[in-house]
Amino acid sequence: MNVKDVVFGIAIIILTIFVTYYGINTIFPGVDYNEFCTPDRYNPYINTSVQCENAGGKWNPSYYEGNYAKPIPVEGSVEGYCDLDYYCRQDYEKEQKIRSRNVFFIALPLGILIIAGGAFFFGLEYVGAGLMGGGVGTLIYGSGAYWPYTENWVRFILSLLGLILLIWLAYFLNKRMQKKDKGKKKR
Repeated sequence: MNVKDVVFGIAIIILTIFVTYYGINTIFPGVDYNEFCTPDRYNPYINTSVQCENAGGKWNPSYYEGNYAKPIPVEGSVEGYCDLDYYCRQDYEKEQKIRSRNVFFIALPLGILIIAGGAFFFGLEYVGAGLMGGGVGTLIYGSGAYWPYTENWVRFILSLLGLILLIWLAYFLNKRMQKKDKGKKKR
């Protein structure tokens, strides 16, 4: 493989990732935080838990738990603060989790198909390798989107299955290439 082939392969990797990323985001657009927590919610004059709750927020006392000591309140100051985004942020995170799950279930099989397609169907080595690299990038994108929301055992199972599948694919391709090379040598 020469330098031009390597550059073509890298370009194919990058563009494959772009195509899958923007294609998936076209189908499942990102969740906009401002649709859940509008900027007009902020009111610097909320000084009590009652005012906070009436404004749709959650009051947080200014003390710390655990190893941190409770700060000494300054006389005449407000103790605590109002988190106006608390409830709307929970709604946003719930919707973001659903979107991430959908992205995961699209990107995972798509990445595997791209890797398999690059391995099986392209005679030009750099095109196949570029598509396989783009498939790996698609897997990373899809998994990364949902990874924070999954349990460790799910991560383990998915990683193990992915590893087994890729080892099998590599083994299968290697056997196929060896048969192809033997067939060429006989002629």
